[in-house]
Amino acid sequence: MSAATSVETARHGTSLPWTDILLSAIAAVSWALIGMAGTAALGLHLLQADAAGSLGPMTAAVVALGAGGSVSPSGDVSAFGLKGAEAHTAVEITPLGVSLVGALLLSWFFLRSLRTAGVVIAPSELLARAGAVVALFVATLGGLAWAGHDVITIDGGSLGLDRLPGGGGKGGGLRIPGLGDIGGLLPDRIGDLIHAKAAVGFTVDTAPTLLGGLCWSAGILLIALLASRRTPLPPGWDAVHRVVRPVVSALVTVLLTAVAAGLAAAVYAAIGDDHPRRIAGAALLGAPNGVWLGVPVGLFVPWDGKATGALRTVLPHPLDQLLSAHSDQPVTVGRLAGLDGRVWLLVVATALMMLLAGVLTAVRTPLPGPVGAAGFAGRCALRLGIATALTLPLLAWLADVSVDASLSVLGFDAFGAGIELHGHLGMALLLGAVWGAGAGAAGALLALVAGAAGARAVGPGRGAVPSGARGGDPGYGGASGRAAYDRGDGAGPYAPGRPYRPPNPDTNPYLQVPERFRKEPEDGRPRSSGDDVYGAPTVARPLGPLPPAPRGRPGARPRDRAPGPEDEGPLPPGPPPPPGRPRR
Repeated sequence: MSAATSVETARHGTSLPWTDILLSAIAAVSWALIGMAGTAALGLHLLQADAAGSLGPMTAAVVALGAGGSVSPSGDVSAFGLKGAEAHTAVEITPLGVSLVGALLLSWFFLRSLRTAGVVIAPSELLARAGAVVALFVATLGGLAWAGHDVITIDGGSLGLDRLPGGGGKGGGLRIPGLGDIGGLLPDRIGDLIHAKAAVGFTVDTAPTLLGGLCWSAGILLIALLASRRTPLPPGWDAVHRVVRPVVSALVTVLLTAVAAGLAAAVYAAIGDDHPRRIAGAALLGAPNGVWLGVPVGLFVPWDGKATGALRTVLPHPLDQLLSAHSDQPVTVGRLAGLDGRVWLLVVATALMMLLAGVLTAVRTPLPGPVGAAGFAGRCALRLGIATALTLPLLAWLADVSVDASLSVLGFDAFGAGIELHGHLGMALLLGAVWGAGAGAAGALLALVAGAAGARAVGPGRGAVPSGARGGDPGYGGASGRAAYDRGDGAGPYAPGRPYRPPNPDTNPYLQVPERFRKEPEDGRPRSSGDDVYGAPTVARPLGPLPPAPRGRPGARPRDRAPGPEDEGPLPPGPPPPPGRPRR
């Protein structure tokens, strides 16, 4: 019985290791939430958000937003008993920096627990491990929903009211040409608004947060299982490992590389800026937001958006100018390039990113035996096209932004800000399929020319595929790796990888032949009669039965019958005794 069958039988025949399942789930959820909370707290502190309120509830609210939750701000402003003062705020944005840290930690610990199952894993154990992680994560989000509520107090001076006429600040009166100073004509109570207090609170919505956390954690585990090429899968999932995993792992790799490039750009920008702490905090919380917004834009996906108020300053150039124009036209690469020609570099960068995804897909896909270069390029193009068609709308949906904040007192607009960005998901799906197909075909051809196609393909739960086992499209070695091993075609659970260079007898002493065996003289071998087996390398020809020994006839002479034990004669005498001791 093969090793795979033995492992599968053992998993099905015994009870699930619940202790290990629970401990691994606790470790995964704990480290994920610790990483998310640490990233959120550090980012808020660098942005100096803790100066307006308590850092703990704000951190819990940001973590809930990063895990797919929802936060409902609310406020009430009153100044000396006056009515009609209110504040309203609506926030629909996901801090993807916090989400990415939690996703990486949660998936790493989850996949590490799966690798202890062996070459294959039973479906019941896989569901138990994933279900335990999701249930524990959702339960922990319930605690964050309970802790994520606070009230932030904003005074009138921080809103700039001291610079208004009659405010008592350094702004002086309001001078109008031809009329002079009319500051004294304004109501004296505006000066008193400096001391007004705006109490703006926020609360984490429990039900939407729990539902969002359930979908978020389940989606992260699914993507991690499809992207990890060395994690065991249940029996019968060989097609998923062979077809889906190479392309998903390639897309995840290039997207993480893009985020790393965005963080490096933020560090470079912070070095020469007057407020490096703010840039660092914004990068921690929202670097993936900006990067994954730029990827669809660079691939010509149109966006609808507008920006008003002070929040326009947080947008990168030239997006802030374009959204401030109050135009109904969508945001496209062409319109952005009309304001700044350097935007075309974004198109070049995203095109190179897609080409890298195509090359990685070809390198990690097993080489088909009977299919030629065109067939291999077509398969890579089809697989990457489908994956990119699903990924690009997801990125556009994740980078969606809707922020609206305003504070009104007695009809006076103290501050108002808003940002809206919504991508066209239909165009993202169509353009993703086109870009993915083109990048998959080009990457496959480049990998074939370089000789790297299939070089990094791995077997299901086993590691690298040997060079001689990449010859069949249905699986590794002409059939499914596990099925071939069950039939006895495989070499065993240990499959050595392809060496980095061919064997060389000049550098490997174990491959060198001794000098006395290198050249044999021609007459050193006896003459062959043509029917002997002297030259057989390993196996001799079958020999017939031995002839029976002749029986002795009564009265025959000793030479006429076969010799027996009695014809051998007496035994020879033994050795002489040792000499005695000499006499004295």
